[in-house]
Amino acid sequence: MIETIAIVLLILWLLGFSFKLGGNLIHALLVIALIIFIVKLLS
Repeated sequence: MIETIAIVLLILWLLGFSFKLGGNLIHALLVIALIIFIVKLLS
């Protein structure tokens, strides 16, 4: 479930770069998703 959310956020982040959408919010969500993913990998 968390991996799916991280993948979706990554795709939205890349689309945000393409279409200049989301601003800082999508970057913050991506950082949160990456932190969750790293914690899950380590545990």
